[in-house]
Amino acid sequence: MSQRTFETTSYRVKFADGTGQYQLAGIVDRPKTWTAGEEDGDGNAPVVVFSHCFTCSKDLKAAVRICRALAKSGIAVLRFDMTGLGGSEGDFSQSNFSTNLADLASAIRFAKSELGTVTGLVGHSFGGIASLVTAARAHQASDHHLADLADLSMVATLAAPSDSAHLAVLLEKMNPAINTEGSGVVSIGGIQWTITKQMLDDFRSHQVADVLPTIQCPVLLLHSPVDETVAFDHALRLMSLLSQSPSAEFYGSTREAAKPVSLVSLHGADHLLASNPDDLVFVGELISSWCWRYR
Repeated sequence: MSQRTFETTSYRVKFADGTGQYQLAGIVDRPKTWTAGEEDGDGNAPVVVFSHCFTCSKDLKAAVRICRALAKSGIAVLRFDMTGLGGSEGDFSQSNFSTNLADLASAIRFAKSELGTVTGLVGHSFGGIASLVTAARAHQASDHHLADLADLSMVATLAAPSDSAHLAVLLEKMNPAINTEGSGVVSIGGIQWTITKQMLDDFRSHQVADVLPTIQCPVLLLHSPVDETVAFDHALRLMSLLSQSPSAEFYGSTREAAKPVSLVSLHGADHLLASNPDDLVFVGELISSWCWRYR
């Protein structure tokens, strides 16, 4: 890990979403002195793309604090808003997990052009499972759309669910009209959101458990045992899935060496890491260490 503390800068950016229809809003947090892919004294510096939680944005306190902490340690980070959220264009009600994945892929392409080779993905909650699935697809030779992640060296998740389908179940319980009438309004974080049946159908369509074992890079899972939004059982299931050996169909007869998969329990933390400022300090330092260790 870099032992230096860097003076940082942050600036706003815009880039196309996964469909090319809308502009997504992002913020780059990085050391003030930055040459793409290089950092004096330490070799190639890490470049990270951060994905936010469901209905959240790049401006959530946890996202801001963590990304700025990474920048202070010499890491360049792009955090961005998914379609229809925060400062990004588009209709959130027409988005889904598939569009999230497409937006993340677009963000990775932009980060590579702006900052250099992307070496890490960090995701909070639903952004965490999107980061994991993206890493899995990047490690499948058949997915040429993620060639920009050929050098991906680590993934870190915060309070991530172990699949996308569980969110469909939760949202349907909040308002059954979503399925019976095609759409419905739910309250999340004190804000009213229109949720559509197509969104839930898409959430259910992804076979996440089948692809997670194919991830080849180190994975860091951070989760609170008292998380009331995404239960700790999800972290245990992710640990189990990620520790499995990939099937031969992905890598032929050669079995890859076991990748490091670590689960860190965030004692007493809430889902948004909002109750204790020390949680964000700890998480920022830990992710920074992983970014440098596995760059």
